[in-house]
Amino acid sequence: MDSLKLIALDETDLAVISACLQDAVFKTGDTAFAGKDRTFTLEGNRFVWEEGKNKKALERRRAVLAVKQVLAVKSRGINLKDTDAVQSLLALTFVAGAEAPAGAIELVLSGGAVIRLEVDCIEVQFADIGGGWETKFKPRHPVAG
Repeated sequence: MDSLKLIALDETDLAVISACLQDAVFKTGDTAFAGKDRTFTLEGNRFVWEEGKNKKALERRRAVLAVKQVLAVKSRGINLKDTDAVQSLLALTFVAGAEAPAGAIELVLSGGAVIRLEVDCIEVQFADIGGGWETKFKPRHPVAG
């Protein structure tokens, strides 16, 4: 499979990147905010969902997410000092602000944690940065009953 490289400039594009990054895992220390450049980055291991049922082996790939035009970063439910803590990304969502196209991109994590990026607009880049490797574990999301 070819490496993915995607750009999001609106909510529809962001939903595609969100689907590609669903169940990505990363360490808290693998995130960074460069305030001067207004860029938030996250490097992690994503699960390759796009192959679907056509793929015989389950696969993960190293990937990087870069969110541009970031004004501020806030988090809830994460101990930022524990840089080795493993996080699981469930979704990227956009919350519109009072003045379009500004708003917030939320990285929704397992366990109810959230990283909230206040942005001037949606400008997100995502790319695989390494080859894939086989995994035996397929992410599961049991329905609470």
